[in-house]
Amino acid sequence: MPARIKAFLMHLAVSAAIALLAILLVFHIWYPAPLHEALGVTHIFLVLLLVDVTLGPLLTLLVFKPGKKTLIMDLAVIACLQLAALAYGLWTVAEGRPAWIVYNADRFDVVTVVDIDNRQLDEAFPRYRNAPWTGPQWVGAVKPDDPEQRSNIFFEAVQGGSDIAQRPNLYRPLTEMTEAIRQRAQPLEKLNDFNDAAAVRDALQSWPSAAAWVPLMARAKPMVVLLGENKSEVIAIVELAPWK
Repeated sequence: MPARIKAFLMHLAVSAAIALLAILLVFHIWYPAPLHEALGVTHIFLVLLLVDVTLGPLLTLLVFKPGKKTLIMDLAVIACLQLAALAYGLWTVAEGRPAWIVYNADRFDVVTVVDIDNRQLDEAFPRYRNAPWTGPQWVGAVKPDDPEQRSNIFFEAVQGGSDIAQRPNLYRPLTEMTEAIRQRAQPLEKLNDFNDAAAVRDALQSWPSAAAWVPLMARAKPMVVLLGENKSEVIAIVELAPWK
């Protein structure tokens, strides 16, 4: 086998291994299913990864020539460019990763890293001051006691600014939201109003302990959060529409 082909295949194998690690990081830790669909990151990241994985080895195939004086430099430049492209893609995906899944009034909101309002971060509980790197965390958000502050948040949200769900200083453990979630929980039968009955049946088969649900609001695709028998315990997120 020609040396160029061997170099190409070796580079492709290394690139594929790194790509696999990146996929595991993104789709199993940062964007656990089905949140990668809810936030619309799947297609963009896979295309970027495919280009990165194939372009580097193809460039190696073009420049590789045994005995070439600049071969090491050429390969080093290709590797640096490839790693830089991968790093940029991962950084972009990391900035858009879901940090918090926040119960807010009558639904859960997916809050990404770039959505977080940091202006009053020093007033938040320590556990909520830094966006988690090990996957999104479930929390609740409460309205501030001060009427003027509530009014300011309302008008800012109406104008496209941050709402209660984007403000970590208002976060509380989800266990404190038990009664609020229970009051807003909707019966499973209502899912048939917004989805094909077969799709609902298929989705619920995997979660036989589900007894109710509330909507999940996300950037690209709203979904449904299934609740347990007490109608407040989160069981899973499923790809069903919460409204029409």
